[in-house]
Amino acid sequence: MSDEIYNIIIQGANELDIDLPPTAEAAFRAYYDFLKRRGQFVNLTTISGTGEVARLHFLDSISLLKATSFIGAKVIDVGSGAGFPGIPLKIAEPTIDLTLLDATGKKVSFLTDLCIELNISAACINARAEEAAHLPDKREQYDIAVARAVAKLNILGELCLPFVRVGGSFIAMKSVDTDEEIAEAQNAIATLGAEIKEVFDYNLHDTDIKHRYIQINKVVKTPEKYPRRFARIQNSPL
Repeated sequence: MSDEIYNIIIQGANELDIDLPPTAEAAFRAYYDFLKRRGQFVNLTTISGTGEVARLHFLDSISLLKATSFIGAKVIDVGSGAGFPGIPLKIAEPTIDLTLLDATGKKVSFLTDLCIELNISAACINARAEEAAHLPDKREQYDIAVARAVAKLNILGELCLPFVRVGGSFIAMKSVDTDEEIAEAQNAIATLGAEIKEVFDYNLHDTDIKHRYIQINKVVKTPEKYPRRFARIQNSPL
């Protein structure tokens, strides 16, 4: 990764008022190189240009640091794929206790190799979210759950909020044209024991692209029956 590309990350982080640690430059360089070598092989991302990776993956991921304090937080990235947003968050805030969860074995193998390559400590788990969330060592054990997925918010909420402890947060990464989706998810969020704290829109550095994160705070325990089987979640969303 060229110096110019890392400058994109630094400038974007400065715009977001995020201070990156001295280790971030080498880590982001290694991450980019690893994606270039392995990403297409395991069909992880269609974004391949260096500037696009810097803005649409790395900067987009660390923007979540604006939502709440991640210092020392126990964080689970649900449906992590190529490691977004979890790995960039860990690079930017090394004190995070990170778990990367994905249902696809090849992606989890990639994540495991990536963590070794970057010398990052993280738990890489191959499991379906709706099953893992019922395990005693996973259920309501995390300070923060994050997800950057295409599923609608009412579905994501049921998959992610059961991982979050009372007083913690689920942060969903979305596009800015999701007002109707957020309104539709209000019942699901309340049913799962949570409430929306903030909807934050931001521009990606040096582009006209706007993205959004939605911070949802857990206020009471999620009823034991949630999450349901995925087919039920899809067919009868809350």
